[in-house]
Amino acid sequence: MTLDEIRENFSFLDDWEDRYRYVIELGRSLPPFPEDARTDDNKVRGCASQVWIKTDVEQDGGEPRLSFVGDSDAHIVKGLIAILHATYSGKPAQEILTTDPERIFEELQLREHLTPQRSNGLRSMVDRLRREATAAAA
Repeated sequence: MTLDEIRENFSFLDDWEDRYRYVIELGRSLPPFPEDARTDDNKVRGCASQVWIKTDVEQDGGEPRLSFVGDSDAHIVKGLIAILHATYSGKPAQEILTTDPERIFEELQLREHLTPQRSNGLRSMVDRLRREATAAAA
């Protein structure tokens, strides 16, 4: 699912409960996470729940492009990973570094409904992806 499709679907949802269910549904649509990727290196620190992100870097005409798969033991966090996946996966490293996830989550009206722990976990996931994009772009 693309970020534009997610935005469009969110525009039809009026209350938080419907948005919450949709975020969980998005998490169920994530590609399967390989069991052998549940390693300490792929674990995201700073999340209250368990989160793993495995990133692959490909050179696309000299420009690094990152794709990733992710998983969590929490349904809502899997949904947040799905939104990050739609936002960042398959994108050039430079685009990842210039995309503002805060704006996207505010636009989707999710920011104000995330607990401080979830917000910190989301920030940790974004920081992880940006570090990997920075390393790939170097």
